[in-house]
Amino acid sequence: MNANISTRLLYAFIALDDLKHFTRAAERCHTSQSAFSVMIQKLEAAVGAKLFERDTRNVTLTPEGELFAEVARSLVSEIESAFDDMSDYVARRRGRVSVAALPSLAANGLPAVIAEYKKLYPGVAVTLYDALSDQCLSLLRQGKVDLVLTAPGANFLEFDSKTLCSDPFYVVCRRDHPLAKKRIVHVNKLAGHEIIHLAKSSSVRQHVDILLRDVQTVHSGFEVEHLATVAGLVEQGLGITLVPELTLFQFRQLDLVAIPLDAKDLMRPILIAKRKGQSLSIAAQAMLELIEKQIGPTGSRRKYQNV
Repeated sequence: MNANISTRLLYAFIALDDLKHFTRAAERCHTSQSAFSVMIQKLEAAVGAKLFERDTRNVTLTPEGELFAEVARSLVSEIESAFDDMSDYVARRRGRVSVAALPSLAANGLPAVIAEYKKLYPGVAVTLYDALSDQCLSLLRQGKVDLVLTAPGANFLEFDSKTLCSDPFYVVCRRDHPLAKKRIVHVNKLAGHEIIHLAKSSSVRQHVDILLRDVQTVHSGFEVEHLATVAGLVEQGLGITLVPELTLFQFRQLDLVAIPLDAKDLMRPILIAKRKGQSLSIAAQAMLELIEKQIGPTGSRRKYQNV
């Protein structure tokens, strides 16, 4: 049997089964009666059996036609359901998108983007992973996420990436610290001050080491994993810290001051990356566009003088 049966022939069969009349069935299918008759003949030839009994007054299904009616209606239902699903994905009424980001972005910046995205496309499931740069890239490499927001590193050549924004550095200290009253702090003014560091595995620490390479600062002895720990140590007067703007929300609840660092040529770039040579889904492309709009260079990023 030739199984190359078009959906047009299936719709013609169902119309004739419903209406039991060639002329009315042809009208439903928007074709002439003669063309409609040819379609039914083609279908019967493809099936290899007579499907309808015809006389001048009646059109009825043969036993084979009754069996085929179940198949035809099931096929048409599946086809229509598949197209409905696809239409939902294209219209972003359904789908999924996954993003991995540095903890600072996952906590400050991306939540507002995701909230806006969910308002626009409530049927799309969104997954967010907060992780350090290497972990973010590993998730992207494994295909577990569509997009990654992270700082640059050594493993970026295998991905398509571009700079999303630049993250300037701030000095964070207590309000009673000598630097607290300054409007801006030059890097060389950090000489002699005790610095509380993040762990060397963090992108923040890697940039701070570059910033301080020619400055004789004092290592406080603290190298910690979490910004909340850094904030607590600074609050107790155990040192000052250097952090990028996107992390300042971690220090807001404490009586601390954030002063811009005069190091515009040494900012932390934030990159957005995807797998090379692979197109994003429609849902993921919409997320990318919203991230670029709200976090990118033209987005409304808040500037801080105090935290």
